Amino acid sequence: MSQTSLKSAPLVLALLAAGVVGGAGVEALHNSRATAAPTAQVAALAPAAAPAAPAPVGTIAPPDFSAITARYGPAVVNISVSGNRKTSLDESGPEAFGGDLNDFFRRFQQGPGRSAPRSVPMRGQGSGFIVSADGTILTNAHVVKDASEVTVKLTDRREYRAKVLGADPKTDVAVLKIEAKNLPVVALGNVKDLRVGEWVLAIGSPFGFENTVTAGVVSAKGRSLPDDSAVPFIQTDVAVNPGNSGGPLFNSRGEVVGINSQIYSQSGGYMGVSFAIPIDLATSIRNQIVATGKVQHARLGVVVQEVNQALADSFNLDRPEGALVSSVEKGGPADKAGLQPGDVIRGIDGQTIVASGDLPAIVSIATPGSTVKLDVWRKGSRVSVSAKLGNATDKVAKGETAPDAADGGKLGLALRPLERGEQRQAGVNGGLLVEDASGAAARAGVEAGDVLLAVNGAPVTSVEQVRSVVAKAGKSVALLIQRGDDKIFVPVRIG
Repeated sequence: MSQTSLKSAPLVLALLAAGVVGGAGVEALHNSRATAAPTAQVAALAPAAAPAAPAPVGTIAPPDFSAITARYGPAVVNISVSGNRKTSLDESGPEAFGGDLNDFFRRFQQGPGRSAPRSVPMRGQGSGFIVSADGTILTNAHVVKDASEVTVKLTDRREYRAKVLGADPKTDVAVLKIEAKNLPVVALGNVKDLRVGEWVLAIGSPFGFENTVTAGVVSAKGRSLPDDSAVPFIQTDVAVNPGNSGGPLFNSRGEVVGINSQIYSQSGGYMGVSFAIPIDLATSIRNQIVATGKVQHARLGVVVQEVNQALADSFNLDRPEGALVSSVEKGGPADKAGLQPGDVIRGIDGQTIVASGDLPAIVSIATPGSTVKLDVWRKGSRVSVSAKLGNATDKVAKGETAPDAADGGKLGLALRPLERGEQRQAGVNGGLLVEDASGAAARAGVEAGDVLLAVNGAPVTSVEQVRSVVAKAGKSVALLIQRGDDKIFVPVRIG
């Protein structure tokens, strides 16, 4: 299952006053509200008393993280790696991921700044934390990627060679093992109890500065990122930088609630937005790795997109929530279960789907072969659909995708006529909704959710019209596409 890509909005930055954790503690935040001062009885002709100035009515004091740091800091480790990494000419180093949106996401791991189309030596640093007294350690998969030697250093300066028991790039979780006993361990918390606005603490090794402590608040939960991951990230404003990767995120009770993993940045350094992998997800991955040495992810076999207000109105939804199915893989689990393009998945096994990214995050950590119950909105009413999940490693048969059935395969578009309500929302007469784009059209920039208005200047209202025009065209066609309020001709090479 995948989620359709979205154009990223410009990164907006603002300066905020923040407390800094250090030896002097954290500056308290004051919460004031206006209160009416008590008034006394006055003579009938006496002037009214001036209202008193508002007074502070209380102080909200952030927690003192010194006790948490003293108790659990020794369970946070520094990780050094070395090995060889294959690089290509279009890479800018180990923090390059490819893709326009992904350029904003920088992994914390430090490494060489240049690349070459060959195997080059690699050294890096990251963080981790001990989850069992016999030496099991959690960190990020990207910290130990391509590593042939991994060294773990404790706060008491002891060093151990570590074995990578397993790593899961999809969730960016890795499990290490060192041969030691009676080690300090962290306490694990419950992400469900974590609240937006709650204080959180990070301990790690930014830029190699071991056991650095920073604090902030939870900015959001269940955040989906456009990096093809299946993680409902915890977003915070805790300062994290290269080297913090794999370190723990604590709540104010000293329980680990996440693994610091990514930042959103245009500079490669901290810019106020950081993301952590929920600890319950990391624990699930850890259990699979310890038990079998590998991780399996489930798949549903649909492409989904976000439900905005316009689509909610078009589908008669009470609110813009859910995952709109834009394409169903033929022969896949969803197809066998009877899911259709245009269905809106609003829940899975009792868990509400608010954003479209919630669905792949839940499905990915499910067990392949398990059956899930989907709450689906279809043509104005709720239906229940049971689907047996497949394995994400299963190969999809070529030539069985929906787009080929829509336009003969030349464009790679899955199309359907717009309903009257959708036409009103888009402000058009006629047109075809792009439910999925692949092949030539996708390479030209056409996306699911676009509205196709004309081909080579000829208005189209049916798939048959598109096929007819494309069949008579030469090596390319010009598609008039509407996206939002904008219209543009997109040239597509088909020959």
